[in-house]
Amino acid sequence: MSDALTIGFLGAGKMATALARGFVRSGLVTPENIIASDTVPAAAAAFTAETGARTTGSNLEVLQFARVIWLAVKPGQVAEVLAGIRPEFSRDHLLISIAAGLPLVRLEDALGTGARVIRVMPNTPALVGESASAFSAGRAATPADTALAQQLLSGVGLAYQVKESLLDAVTGLSGSGPAYVYMMIEALSDGGVAAGLPRDIAIKLAAQMVYGSAKMVLDTGLHPGTLKDMVTSPGGTTIEGVHELEKAGMRGAFMSAVRASAEKARKIGQHGA
Repeated sequence: MSDALTIGFLGAGKMATALARGFVRSGLVTPENIIASDTVPAAAAAFTAETGARTTGSNLEVLQFARVIWLAVKPGQVAEVLAGIRPEFSRDHLLISIAAGLPLVRLEDALGTGARVIRVMPNTPALVGESASAFSAGRAATPADTALAQQLLSGVGLAYQVKESLLDAVTGLSGSGPAYVYMMIEALSDGGVAAGLPRDIAIKLAAQMVYGSAKMVLDTGLHPGTLKDMVTSPGGTTIEGVHELEKAGMRGAFMSAVRASAEKARKIGQHGA
């Protein structure tokens, strides 16, 4: 293999496409050094259109071309895919898995002794270069492997290395969290419509408000409670709204959602369903 970074994807779906596009955009790799395999022609065509990289119907061709292999298939397909590539998977390869719920030990066992594996929990905002990801390294992964994973994931957003035992919590928070935020945006825009705003304006204002508020948290480093207090003037309009949210149990509902999702991820990891 060439000393240049070569990246392959087993699966060319939306997450694989988002990651590859982010890697190219960040300058970490060129399209010529990326390949993806997929048996669905539409997925392969979309991957090439978005990234400029080539695709193939052969998983083994991906291993022959690339050194860093991203496992981007559905959890139910993982066993078959790993069994198929095991004869060609060498110590020169690094497998980075984004298959939800599958622990490192299962991935390592499927590939054999000494397999270098990293498990990642990304989220769908990788599609717009704003993912919130966390990853854990397997037993044979090297410091250089984790540094590379950090660099690649940082090309599509924020990334943190955590203990594998925390990845279920990551799933509940940032993995499933976009759905909670989309529901919040929809509900807020409903409120805007109820107050008289046109639907298209209400959605855009709600979405921009969430985006700007999140950016304030990240850019200022201030605690969200402090930023909330900066908006709630004594006797003003905002504190009235906050009071209604507290009466409705908003905080508890969000906490319960994260915990329920994390517990489901834990069960999937243990039992596979």
